Amino acid sequence: MHRSGDSRGRTRLPSEREAAGRTLAAVSVVPALALSGWLLAGLPLLLLGWFRPLPMALLGGAAALLLCAYGLRRLPGTATPHRWATAATLAVALGSGVFNGLLHGEQLIVRRDPSTYAQYAIWLARHGSLPIPMGNFGGPDPALRFDSMGVYVTDGGIVPQFMAGPPMTYAIGHWLGGVPGLLLVPPVLGALAVLTVAGTAARLVGTRWAPLAALVFAVSLPILYTSRTTFSEIPSLILLFGAMNLLLDARTRLRAALPGAGFPSAALAGLSFGLALLVRIDGLRDVLPVLAFAGVLVALRRIPRARPFPEGRLGLPLLIGLVVGGLWGFTGGYVLARPYLAYLSGSLMPLLAICAVVVALTVAGTALAPWIAVRARRSLTGAAWLPNAAAALVVLVMAGFAVRPWVQTVRRDAVTPEDRLTADFIEKTQVANGLAKDMSRLYYEHSLDWVFWYVGIPAVVLATVAAAVLARRLTRGEEFGWLLPLAVIGWTTVTTLWRPAITPDHPFASRRLVPIVIPGLVLLAVWGLRWLSRRLARTRWFAGRPGRSRTAVAAGALLLAVPPAITSIGTAFTPVNRGEAAAVAGLCRAIPANASVLVAERVTGERLTQVMRGQCGLPTARVVYPRGSDVPPPADVLRLVEAVRRTGRVPVLLAAEPEQLMMYGPATRVMSLHTRQDERSLVDPPNGTWSLNIDVWMTVPTQ
Repeated sequence: MHRSGDSRGRTRLPSEREAAGRTLAAVSVVPALALSGWLLAGLPLLLLGWFRPLPMALLGGAAALLLCAYGLRRLPGTATPHRWATAATLAVALGSGVFNGLLHGEQLIVRRDPSTYAQYAIWLARHGSLPIPMGNFGGPDPALRFDSMGVYVTDGGIVPQFMAGPPMTYAIGHWLGGVPGLLLVPPVLGALAVLTVAGTAARLVGTRWAPLAALVFAVSLPILYTSRTTFSEIPSLILLFGAMNLLLDARTRLRAALPGAGFPSAALAGLSFGLALLVRIDGLRDVLPVLAFAGVLVALRRIPRARPFPEGRLGLPLLIGLVVGGLWGFTGGYVLARPYLAYLSGSLMPLLAICAVVVALTVAGTALAPWIAVRARRSLTGAAWLPNAAAALVVLVMAGFAVRPWVQTVRRDAVTPEDRLTADFIEKTQVANGLAKDMSRLYYEHSLDWVFWYVGIPAVVLATVAAAVLARRLTRGEEFGWLLPLAVIGWTTVTTLWRPAITPDHPFASRRLVPIVIPGLVLLAVWGLRWLSRRLARTRWFAGRPGRSRTAVAAGALLLAVPPAITSIGTAFTPVNRGEAAAVAGLCRAIPANASVLVAERVTGERLTQVMRGQCGLPTARVVYPRGSDVPPPADVLRLVEAVRRTGRVPVLLAAEPEQLMMYGPATRVMSLHTRQDERSLVDPPNGTWSLNIDVWMTVPTQ
């Protein structure tokens, strides 16, 4: 804590109000700084096969502490600090972490993305290297299959799906407390996300509005959902909004002429933005506006009349940090997740093309900045229509999404095997929802309805008004601090709502809204409420009547907080997949320690192949089954059993039903799980959970 001078030249300790402002500013950037340092050190160690507790504690911990030290040096406090607001924000974050910790999920059996991330993290925590070895089954055999849901086979072995950033983060919990510790990391990250978003609200709206932003954000169902299990969206959110906070701090330092002039914060902001690619490859889309913004800042330095504009000095450090972080993300994807990127090539290649165009335009714009500035000044002189046109465009875009269900039905033909699996899943979900069968439907035209469900119509309306007002002000040269946040929120919201690119059942599909859309709309809605309250305070009915103004603000706060809370109530108090940790532990105990496991049935093979490798530590493979059947030919099974015996290990067969194993020996049930799973709702907000039963039978084939 630094000392500040008073009017008489003496030094004084910062007041409690100033300390509260710096506390909120600090706790809202530390999560992103620490996570950036961890990932920065973790990827090289993982590539070297040294992702172990001691090297990561030394290098990852040191990197996290170093980035925090630089990011927090002479940290400016949030505007208009309020002790009660800081305390209330911390209370909301703590309540979020405790609530979600008590009701956390246990998604370990591989059925959807969270369990894939969990198994990826478990493997890294226990082995610290990739790829995963296939194991010895007596030599190659065409009936052996080593891939399954969530993992791919490459020339060097088995690689998990997805980017490595989230598993490297969740591995911390496993090192500290095994599987139970891993399952508690998401609630901790969720609480840190609340602090991060509240910090952005404090910087852009005002400290006393941070608790409202934190509360509205925390009670939204997608935030509850992704804060209870091992998704990638919450870590991505922390990096993206933490980076915004760092950049806003850099701007404040620069304008206040504080030592360091904000350059370290700008570089760290760029690093945090870039590392979002190591967490989610979709982060490339989210950070495209950052690349363009950095180019604008660099270009401003080349315009003679713009030299007094201090923010231009932040462009180069922001760009350098973004390049370094992006390099980490692309390296992790290319080396560790190449099959996954190949699977996403249909959407990734156009995104890379857009990125290349943005890079080219940014370079060209920077090079031609003086000429463009002269032309722009001539063209825009007297263009009084532009601010109103920018505001109208915002409203028209949102109105277009609102009428979209009446003018478009989004469909997709099942061309690839993956498309056919998705189409079959949608058809089964339609049957469960009592809807007409139409496997080509994607329901993307209802994406704005999803937002209405999860943040409420009042919040969407206020956010739209706020975005329109801010767009108008920005085109008039005002509110520059909002330029990058509004660009990121607007770009990602529009592209996400247009094409969510996810199976459309809820709450699963709601995760697409988590990294940017929901926190962004909450920030805009809170800013809109502040703007509206100030306008009302100047009217005849409210002027000079502070009680009426406070009542109006309280009513507005309720309109923001109550609708998302009502949507969340249906699922907020019901944990899902409870009992999976105990069930998997019991399965591992039931199998001989020197076994090689052959899964002789389709569904069990998809769900448990990687679980057996990662949690039970046993070589595991699936036996290939013919199309149209869930079980393999007995001759193939018997041949593989004999091959395993020749290695000196015990062959074990697993299946979902005893009848599928009885021809090989007496079957014993080794898992009988009865739990609750997420609902799969296509046209309504989720309001409950579904039952889930999983049985696994085992036999040790007789001679």
